[in-house]
Amino acid sequence: MTEISIQGDQFYIDGRPTYAGRSWEGKRIEGLLLNSRMVQATFDDANPATRARWAYPDTGRYDAERNVNEFVAALPVYKEHGLLAVTVNLQGGSPEGYSQEQPWDNNAFTAGGELKPDYASRMARVIEGLDAQGMVAIMGVFYFGQDERLADEAAVVAALDNTVNWVLDQGYRNVLLEVNNECDVPKYEHDILTPPRIHELIERAKNITRDGRRLLVGTSYGGGTIPRPNVVAASDFLLMHANFVADPDRIAAMVREARAVPGYRPMPILFNEDDHFDFDKPWNNFVAALSEYCSWGYFDPGRNDYAGGYQSPPVQWGLNTERKQGFFRLLREITGA
Repeated sequence: MTEISIQGDQFYIDGRPTYAGRSWEGKRIEGLLLNSRMVQATFDDANPATRARWAYPDTGRYDAERNVNEFVAALPVYKEHGLLAVTVNLQGGSPEGYSQEQPWDNNAFTAGGELKPDYASRMARVIEGLDAQGMVAIMGVFYFGQDERLADEAAVVAALDNTVNWVLDQGYRNVLLEVNNECDVPKYEHDILTPPRIHELIERAKNITRDGRRLLVGTSYGGGTIPRPNVVAASDFLLMHANFVADPDRIAAMVREARAVPGYRPMPILFNEDDHFDFDKPWNNFVAALSEYCSWGYFDPGRNDYAGGYQSPPVQWGLNTERKQGFFRLLREITGA
């Protein structure tokens, strides 16, 4: 069974630092967790008015089971190229990459916060598929496009408790918990999911244990934002996003600034969403993060035509575009996979 742990500012898998002994162009890679945003691995849409948007071109309909099966089938290829983690989310992410309105219903919870069995089943296959490859799930719980489907704050708390208890009861050890995606986006409907209070849910998740074991917990912020002291103090690791950050120098500066936030102590920092590429250039956001000993995550929103990125259903989970191939080629070089 694959087990993720943290020692100081390094990630360990099964008791050994990730990418053990590896460096690349003078940059230390050992202990990092290079990752890709793949939040639609469990995607479905219960809204009949929008479900047709995600239809596979060969069948004319969307199929959540096909989606998760094709995702799991692609995992060995990702691992062969050195990928060690994927970001998933029980409320997904925008299936259009970026959206002003989000009428679709991609939500793993009932209005009261119970975990829906079909979503739990698909997430179980995702986590177990990753486990079989020695990989990790950065598993998000809430997303600002869907949190309003929970009735009230008590339902949010129940959904968090039910998620954490489910992971622990299943015995999964390859899960990092991301309480919510981009807590500072002003579209969250429930106050407890916003920056002044999100540390309450981080602490709550950390306090749920099973036989002395708990999950490692954090949350993310929107592109370019530095984590606030309340989150830094509460978290086991720091998550940042780099959407809209086009200058690699700024990526490096963000890492330095995060380490200067009050409450910081040696802990891993990782980007798990960045929609900038330039993988053929010697200085890009990926390389800039590595230069500050920070993990980096690929985010490819693509387009909804089964030939685009990893966020827009119907997703082609293979390495079918030049952009995907560019990322995985550089990843393989960096990791020595």
